[in-house]
Amino acid sequence: MMNKTEALVESTRCLQCHDSPCQSACPANIYIPAFIRMIKSGNLAGAAEVIYRDNPLGGICGYVCPTEELCKKECTRRKVDMPVRIRELHQYATELYPLSSLSGLKKAQKAKGKKIAIIGSGPAGLACAMELASNGYDVTIFEAKPHPGGILRYGIPSHRLTIEFLERELEDIKRMGVKINCNSPVKNNGVDRLLSEGYSAVFIATGLGNPKRLNVPGAELKNVLTATEFLRAAKNEDTKDIARMVKGKNIAIIGGGSVAMDVAVTARRFGAKRVYAICLESLAELPAKKEDFALAVENFVTLKPHSQITEIIGRRGAVAGVRGCEVEWIRPNLFVPSNARPVPGTEFSLTVSAVIFAIGYAPDPQINKICSTIKYDKNGRILTGKDGVSTADKRVFAGGDIVRGAGGTVVEAVRDGKKAAEKIMKTVK
Repeated sequence: MMNKTEALVESTRCLQCHDSPCQSACPANIYIPAFIRMIKSGNLAGAAEVIYRDNPLGGICGYVCPTEELCKKECTRRKVDMPVRIRELHQYATELYPLSSLSGLKKAQKAKGKKIAIIGSGPAGLACAMELASNGYDVTIFEAKPHPGGILRYGIPSHRLTIEFLERELEDIKRMGVKINCNSPVKNNGVDRLLSEGYSAVFIATGLGNPKRLNVPGAELKNVLTATEFLRAAKNEDTKDIARMVKGKNIAIIGGGSVAMDVAVTARRFGAKRVYAICLESLAELPAKKEDFALAVENFVTLKPHSQITEIIGRRGAVAGVRGCEVEWIRPNLFVPSNARPVPGTEFSLTVSAVIFAIGYAPDPQINKICSTIKYDKNGRILTGKDGVSTADKRVFAGGDIVRGAGGTVVEAVRDGKKAAEKIMKTVK
């Protein structure tokens, strides 16, 4: 985190643009020039208040937001020299002034007496809950897992977001009056039941809980994991088991996105000797965000682009290596596995002790049973109207990855949560 002097110096670099292209590029629409101006004047509490008012998960986004592709990319200062370090200033203010310390952002005193149910405690669900609670609604989140947070807890490694900081933010959310019921999955027509029990509206924000795996020989072997399983164990549950599995050993990560880079860096930090990231794309085509790829390179992750694995080699029931080959695209600019074909004579084999799939996510196959009055697309995602959150049932709303699909950012999920809250408040008065 920046120190006081660094933050003050950096804040003076902001040009305070009238049209604020940085704000326009922020999915949460944070008034960036205003909070930077307040940091410059020494009003850190005011800066944090601006951030949290526009982004209910402002503290968390200060750590995980890909500003290089959003606000920082559009910073006018870039035309002069270097863009303002917006995320670091954001982080500085919210680290020192958590939501609970801001008197201007307390829970609404006048309760509306309207109950709203939210399914899922990831970023979209939490953002929606915060917006509704601050406007006097009685909000209950139903979370299937033992602990709240969704991808914030189970899918983002500790080098990007610590459990301690997440818990701080969750406690502040609870202080706003939001109730979080963990170990409470909502299944077969569960949304219908919630509506019949007196909830005026339901927001579905379950995310995509079904990590994909490759159907290759050896996929059933011990130490073949998904990114979700690996990151959850590394951050929350079985760190000793993860350390035992990777320390001093070679690991293969399958995938080229930001999640694959997160897994690769985490494996290196747990002591892996060599980490291979094997992906279909070329380096120029990598779906990983630039800073995530750069961090992987800094941690000496070995990239094998334009490659695929064809077999996981086993020995005594456990992973001993992988076989694969290089690939080329059949048609240009179509980055899907079915468009890749093997290049003859490029076969390779690698000695590894674990294989981790980081190739995307799909909806839970049971999600289409959660509500009888809404519609789904062919991939199992919830269909919404033009606003991105309204469903076929005017009392049911949905947002986040369960609507948009995999690859979204935390701040985009926050935007969905805010939008759903706005729609709910117009519907339920």
